[in-house]
Amino acid sequence: MEMDTIAAISTPMGEGAIGIVRVSGPDAFNIVNRLYQGKKPLIEVDSHTINYGHLIDPVSSDIIEEVMVSILKAPRTYTKEDMVEINCHGGLISVNKVLQLVLNEGARLAEPGEFTKRAFLNGRIDLSQAEGVMDLIRAKTDRAMNVAINQVEGKLSKRVQTLRQALLETVAHVEVNIDYPEYDAEEMTLEVLQEKASYVSSEIDRLLQTAHQGKILREGLSTVIIGRPNVGKSSLLNNLVHENKAIVTDIPGTTRDVIEEYVNVRGVPLRLLDTAGIRQTEDIVERLGVERSRKVVNDAELVLLVLNYNEELTTADEELFQLSEGRDTIIIVNKTDLPEKIDMKRIQSLAGSRPIVTTSLLKDEGVDELEEAIRHLFFAGDLETGDMSYVSNSRHIALLTQAKKTIEEALGAVEAGMPIDMVQIDITKAWELLGEVIGESVSESLIDQLFSQFCLGK
Repeated sequence: MEMDTIAAISTPMGEGAIGIVRVSGPDAFNIVNRLYQGKKPLIEVDSHTINYGHLIDPVSSDIIEEVMVSILKAPRTYTKEDMVEINCHGGLISVNKVLQLVLNEGARLAEPGEFTKRAFLNGRIDLSQAEGVMDLIRAKTDRAMNVAINQVEGKLSKRVQTLRQALLETVAHVEVNIDYPEYDAEEMTLEVLQEKASYVSSEIDRLLQTAHQGKILREGLSTVIIGRPNVGKSSLLNNLVHENKAIVTDIPGTTRDVIEEYVNVRGVPLRLLDTAGIRQTEDIVERLGVERSRKVVNDAELVLLVLNYNEELTTADEELFQLSEGRDTIIIVNKTDLPEKIDMKRIQSLAGSRPIVTTSLLKDEGVDELEEAIRHLFFAGDLETGDMSYVSNSRHIALLTQAKKTIEEALGAVEAGMPIDMVQIDITKAWELLGEVIGESVSESLIDQLFSQFCLGK
């Protein structure tokens, strides 16, 4: 596959100690060598070495930057092409100047994710590993990072390849039966088909069992804090975030809109939403906030329902129990530093099986118990990310679900006595669906769409 030479800044924009301009392609060495001045020309140095020198403007002959240049010769590189990484000072002007020099010498500005796309197209990684790279960059917790690393290393790919091979062997048995009927291999073929298909179906089931936790680790858990005004919702947000993100006062109705923040709670990434206190109000702005709060609850995956230990339970409180019905909910009874006025037995009755945690956010009491309740709710059993291939990508989950359904249809067709060649169609379809997970059979438009989500320079 013939490709041109691309370049991009691979470090975040802004001031920093070091900025990196990455160059990849057949002319990478020649382009940078024309700008470089050091002890030896870059085309003469050994691969995988870093070389000190300066970049010179070819027009004015002025020194532009003091640099360290890494030379990486194909195929032992990220893209499997010749690569150069120019380490310069991390200022906005300096790193952009270096990039502009490289582009002026004939390189093309890379598209978002194009380096990783080339790694995929050149066969260094498959599609699921490429998606793992993006997940690794976006990981918000240690757990999420471990899941992404496993995917980048190919643990999910190997499991999918094993399942594809089992289905391929099954199709081969079926083909033998169709092409050589004189050998009367039908009974053996059906037996092998059922055995292999059942094995693949059960293995896909095992992968899908991790999908819920995996998706949470990848995307974060949509969590909404609800309660009447002045029960401590904003204090809870600030406590979990460990920063004063929300205004806290004794005046009811301070929060007028939904405040969003990402937090890491015992390895569970929460997309935390603090809502306006839900109550009847004549204030137009506050009323709009209350309406928006009700809508947010409908979309939430976890609800933190906050009550006031120092006030009697109200009809509005009981309505909140109904509003959160059917969703994972943790009941938080706050302000335990004040005298008890709430009916705890009534709360237990309304909560049912939903966990109840008592807190005094003012005195920072009960927060550890709350965090543990959140972790236990979604990671009961403490699944180990190091030994498991979590399925966290929505695309993978959808393809695995479709493949399992197709295999089950094939098994049903066998039991119904359908012709073996009809069963083969479903088995082949499942094999193709699993191939889409790792990019063995995938459209060019999907590839372009996936890699366009990457950051520039990756």
